[in-house]
Amino acid sequence: MIIKLLGIDPQYDFCDVPEKFQVKQVNIVDNSEELIAPALPVPGAWEDSIRLAKFLRKAGHLIDEISITLDTHQLFDIAHPDFWLSDTNEKPAPFTEISHDEVKNGKWRAVHPQFQDHALEYTKNLEDNGSFKLMIWPAHCLVGTAGHNVIQPIAKELQSWEQKYKSRVIYIAKGHNPLTEHYGPFKAEIPLAQDPTTTLNLNLIQNFESADLVLLTGQALSHCVGEGMQQLIDNFGEESIKKLVLLRDTTSPVAGFENIAEDMLENMKKKGLQVVNSTDIVIRQNELVIK
Repeated sequence: MIIKLLGIDPQYDFCDVPEKFQVKQVNIVDNSEELIAPALPVPGAWEDSIRLAKFLRKAGHLIDEISITLDTHQLFDIAHPDFWLSDTNEKPAPFTEISHDEVKNGKWRAVHPQFQDHALEYTKNLEDNGSFKLMIWPAHCLVGTAGHNVIQPIAKELQSWEQKYKSRVIYIAKGHNPLTEHYGPFKAEIPLAQDPTTTLNLNLIQNFESADLVLLTGQALSHCVGEGMQQLIDNFGEESIKKLVLLRDTTSPVAGFENIAEDMLENMKKKGLQVVNSTDIVIRQNELVIK
């Protein structure tokens, strides 16, 4: 049996890291230490990471391949405040939703005029596709910062897995194009023809469909994990969907999106997705067994 694990964005910026475990940085003004708070912490994500780390330690010898996606941004991004200005020349606050009508009517505009037409088309396409409206997030998972890193409990176990089994974790960057949001790992919310990395990655999907079992985890359930699972379901054969197993106790939704996440899971379960806790998977005769 070939078992693959897909961890979607298990990164520092998405974890509600307790203060005593937060990363420190130097304040160059007075040479003091200060803590780096996660930019977009998902309630429950820290404990999720502990449970996933324990699962990797318990079952790592039976996992043939581990893939980890990394949300990868810079400050200037269509889903970050610095991309936009209001009709009073103010940046949007984090968690502001920007609608197509608001862009059309001038309430919000792209800070650089050359992106205004794209802003109009992008917000319209989002709404026409029935996707999430454009949400302005706190700048997060910025390249070169602590927030971009895999959260420590998981990172430690990934390194241990590589060392024990002389294999390599596959790291997959997503979200680096500033002109489109990229929740799911297989396709951006609005693919851009000029950037193949935003279009549907069928090769990656087929890699997971070739497995006998695909374990799914990461943050956040309501957004990147949920969209990633939907992309797999939409592109797997009907029987292959039954290979997908969400480790439910290793993923949590963004605050305020709990009901959306639960409704999504119910619909996916009807199509064949298995939803179990990591503690419900035991090892018998050197095989993974779901209790």
